[in-house]
Amino acid sequence: MINIILYQPEIGPNTANIIRTCFASKAKLHIIKPIAFDLHPHWLKRYAAGHFLSEIQHEIHNTYFEFNEKYGQKNIYYITRYGFNVYSDTNFNAELNEKDELWIMFGTESTGIPKSIMQQNVKNCLRIPMNENCRSLNLANSVAIVLFEVLRQTNFKNLSKFEVQKGKDFILK
Repeated sequence: MINIILYQPEIGPNTANIIRTCFASKAKLHIIKPIAFDLHPHWLKRYAAGHFLSEIQHEIHNTYFEFNEKYGQKNIYYITRYGFNVYSDTNFNAELNEKDELWIMFGTESTGIPKSIMQQNVKNCLRIPMNENCRSLNLANSVAIVLFEVLRQTNFKNLSKFEVQKGKDFILK
């Protein structure tokens, strides 16, 4: 199971996109409060995101302390611009094969993951390479980039590699 962790998200539409991405990839979503918006579909700006939230495995944690009490012993990767290692150089497939779970945390849109958390987990801080003049990438895009690298490494296990709803040969008809 791939676990995506959002640390105190601030922008509803970003979280809505992440909910949809978790639905598409069968990942479990963890959201650590406080949240700067209501998880009601109206505030997520997409009705479907509210629907998908009820369809995906997810947990809402009241505080980081509460999350850490429950899952702090897990091997969590932290996506941050301060990481020394590139996310795509990490063998996520080996971790999934060994533990049957993977944990990846993304920080709040404005400030990222707190420095105190990163300092305690320096070896697991990973970065997405980008132009040196760019401060950061959009949160929803960052989740998709890293999550789909994990899925690529696992050969998209348990995901459809062809169109199911309209048929595998839809473009040929």
